Amino acid sequence: MAAARQVLCLWALLGVSRVRCEPIRYSVAEESENGSVVADVAKDAGLAPAQLSARRARIVSPAGRHHFRLERGTGRLVLAERLDREQMCGSLPTCTLTFELLLVDPLQIVPIEVSVEDINDHSPVFPDERVTFKIPETSDPSSRFPVEAAQDLDIGSNDIQTYGIHPENEFFTVSYQTRSESDMHVDLILQQPLDREEQPELDFTLLAIDGGTPPRSGSIQIHILVLDVNDNAPTFTQKVYIGQILENAPEGSVVLRLVAHDADVGINGDITYDFRQAGIHKYSDFAVDPKSGEIRVMKSLDFETTQKYEFSVRAVDGGGLSSMCKVVVEVVDVNDNAPEVVVSSFSSPLPENAGPGTVVAVFAVRDQDSGMNGDITCALEDQLSFSLKSVFKNYYELVTVSTLDREERAQHIVVVTAADAGSPPLTSTHTFTVDISDINDNAPIFNQTSYTMFVHENNVPSMLIGAVNATDADTGPNAKVSYSLVPTHSAEQEPCSCVSVNSENGHVFVLRPLDYEKLKQLEVVVSAADAGSPALSSNVTVRLVVVDENDNAPLVLHPAQDSSPPSSELVPAWTKVGDLVSKVVAVDADSGQNSWLSYELLKATEPGLFAVGAQNGEVRLRRPLTDRDAVKQKLVVLLRDNGQPPLSATAMLSVLLLNSLWDSQLPQQSPAAEHEDSSLTTYLIVSLVFVSLLFLVSAAAFVAFKVCKRKDLSSGHVLYDASNVQSYVADGVTAGTVPHTYCYELSLTTGSGNSEFKFLKPILPSLPAQHCSTGMGNNGADQFPPLPDTVGDADFESPEMQPGAQFNGF
Repeated sequence: MAAARQVLCLWALLGVSRVRCEPIRYSVAEESENGSVVADVAKDAGLAPAQLSARRARIVSPAGRHHFRLERGTGRLVLAERLDREQMCGSLPTCTLTFELLLVDPLQIVPIEVSVEDINDHSPVFPDERVTFKIPETSDPSSRFPVEAAQDLDIGSNDIQTYGIHPENEFFTVSYQTRSESDMHVDLILQQPLDREEQPELDFTLLAIDGGTPPRSGSIQIHILVLDVNDNAPTFTQKVYIGQILENAPEGSVVLRLVAHDADVGINGDITYDFRQAGIHKYSDFAVDPKSGEIRVMKSLDFETTQKYEFSVRAVDGGGLSSMCKVVVEVVDVNDNAPEVVVSSFSSPLPENAGPGTVVAVFAVRDQDSGMNGDITCALEDQLSFSLKSVFKNYYELVTVSTLDREERAQHIVVVTAADAGSPPLTSTHTFTVDISDINDNAPIFNQTSYTMFVHENNVPSMLIGAVNATDADTGPNAKVSYSLVPTHSAEQEPCSCVSVNSENGHVFVLRPLDYEKLKQLEVVVSAADAGSPALSSNVTVRLVVVDENDNAPLVLHPAQDSSPPSSELVPAWTKVGDLVSKVVAVDADSGQNSWLSYELLKATEPGLFAVGAQNGEVRLRRPLTDRDAVKQKLVVLLRDNGQPPLSATAMLSVLLLNSLWDSQLPQQSPAAEHEDSSLTTYLIVSLVFVSLLFLVSAAAFVAFKVCKRKDLSSGHVLYDASNVQSYVADGVTAGTVPHTYCYELSLTTGSGNSEFKFLKPILPSLPAQHCSTGMGNNGADQFPPLPDTVGDADFESPEMQPGAQFNGF
């Protein structure tokens, strides 16, 4: 056993440096007062008193009962209760209490042994107050009469040392000797024969004296009855009877049977059995059958309370002679106690960023059974995140083996199973509920990768158009999400003045009315940030699409509605039915079906003369022209879009019907020209009155100027070519009034702005081709510019031109 202990200590020193192998030993006298100082354990363990509190020192007793307590402030070990050595250890020669000084952080275990020293606090006690001996008168001198020895609960020198008779007499002396450490044999020795006739009875006191200071004594009254001859006392077959019984044996079970013989016959040979408890009081756990000598169990036994019983049994014959034997009953342990798990420290909640190897709990396991029934093994049930680590004897640490994730599992149920090695084995479990505390390790996540929201234009201010939503896998403040717009360039710049997001619920608002024609869509970036430290965030793109409303009426581009005087379309008499007269060109700023335009002839001078294309706005001749048709035709075209409700506009067209080619080229005096003639006449009259002398000079100069100008025209100089005249004269091909194959040349003289045409003739075939195709593109008439605003409401008038100008016309 000592060799095994040395091997265990050597292993502990090499493998577990935090455990002291050699225990610290102290001694204390029993019956010391509560609070008595035993020793300075901090000093003996090499620790400062301040370390005891810092390292959460405590006393851990295997038995679960704390006889001592630790003063953390001073480091002293003091008594927690009054100790009674006899109650704790009985008659054992040594009484040692073992426990450990446990330092949790860091873990250190210091074994401690305290020896409880005996004091002389018990007097010897005989089993009975009075004993009667029936001694035949024929008894020989030197006959011995055994007396059950007195018992003293003290040990050593405080135990019984001597026996004596008081008062002394001539018949008896006392003899005593020790058979074993726990058994003393006491006999009364007859010094001389008794004479019943002379003295039938004899009384004296037998004293038992211990060796304490001062000594204590106990006494028993001896009563001697002198009998007639019965010269054989009962004799046991064994001096010591040893029996074993299981601790769970039922009541009434036979432990063993005693056998004693007496050579006498008759009543002197009838033997009865009785037994005495080795202690002070009557023993009641066992009973002996007075006739058969069988010893039976009378109560339930508990190995953990008492492992062995010792008592004496006496055999008495009918003549009063007796003999004694010793009975030892050993209680055999059965596996009737499950292991216990005693937790010393436990840390919960545990942060999820705790690294592998973090100590979660420190606990001890113990079993009150002995032998294999007390050998314990520990294991974890279905656990991958934690493991057990043995630190010393029956102490274990519960540690983490991997990184924990609260989002994956917020609570771990760790079940520790302790099993002994009995047959069948007994187990017990202890559950550690380890809560995992959150850290901010998850950024908010939007439920969509991007958002598209729609808003109709002309919306009301602060209109809710949708919401973004982000969730955070963390908890508490780490999961509280707030929303904000991310600036497009710098932190000081507002991302968008027309969009706002609610920081609490992610609702997206449009702050002001939008115009589809100015803004069709925009993108903003919304950030979701949690309230952790540091905060984590994520972004998402929100696309705002503006939905068009029918809020724009059609706009007429051609013919121009704001020109003064308005332009007129020329339609020659030979125009065929279905020919293009003009085209109303309009646009709508809306989109989709809101911009689809339809055309309708709302009003016309001759209702059946012209038709308007419903889809393209082309004005075409519906029937042939007649002499009864008015020269000037006014058309009102209604333009309507396809919105709900539809919006509309009107286009005013003026059409001149030409009966002959000369009518088409004869200029008419405009009101502006008449005003100029009136001014010139007034000027001439005034000049003639006041400058009559200069008339001839002016006339001569005028004639000379005319002559020079004619020479310039005859030499081929033209003031305006075809490209210049396009800004003054409408091209018939462009207007679409006649087919483009008709082409004429018009020559104007000097001062023709206030005069008539000088001549009108068809263009000769020898003219270059470009003179007939001026202003024409690949698409024919559609490529010509719009007509100039030179046609009045009443009559067709010639545009003002410089002398000698030419243009390609109808």
